[in-house]
Amino acid sequence: MVKIALTALSKRYRFEWIFKSLNIELSADKSYAIIGPNGSGKSTLLQVIAGSMPASEGQIKYLIDQKEVTEENIYQYIAYAAPYLELIEEFTLAETLDFHFKFKQAQSSINIKDIPRIAYLEDAIDRPIKQFSSGMKQRVKLCLSILSNSPILLLDEPTANLDAEGTSWYQELIKKYRENRLVIVASNELREYDFCEEKINILDFK
Repeated sequence: MVKIALTALSKRYRFEWIFKSLNIELSADKSYAIIGPNGSGKSTLLQVIAGSMPASEGQIKYLIDQKEVTEENIYQYIAYAAPYLELIEEFTLAETLDFHFKFKQAQSSINIKDIPRIAYLEDAIDRPIKQFSSGMKQRVKLCLSILSNSPILLLDEPTANLDAEGTSWYQELIKKYRENRLVIVASNELREYDFCEEKINILDFK
């Protein structure tokens, strides 16, 4: 069981508050969408929740199976996909999968060798990532995150660079592998978070 408690959480750049006084408890029995217009701070909030960016004020408390986890160690329990997170361009797809799953376990129902097929990239298994299109890279990022056996799944604009077919593929993948996880999606596109039961409108915390 996973819980993340945000208490009076605030972030500012210089004199501008990106969000302020956010109080909410996130738990693994629901999926959450951080919504708001472009540039409103959705990605910033997601990065603060992930522990990759410090808050200006307030506190985040992480509980995994009723045991508190420090902000420095929470990365071990998180899988994260975002347009601004880069893959290692020199690695082939096979090397990328091998490298990633040395640090993360795959979902119990997944054989790592099957992931290229799941991502529709069987023909690209030995190609370097730098030769991939933006859509191919996005499918790799989504597979690495969604197919990892991590109790916390953070997705920022998950259908960025995907066409209609790729978007349908994402929707099926997240539907299949979101159960028993705390899923948070930062997006202003309903197709990316229509499965989320709870909405956090970043504009409510300005």
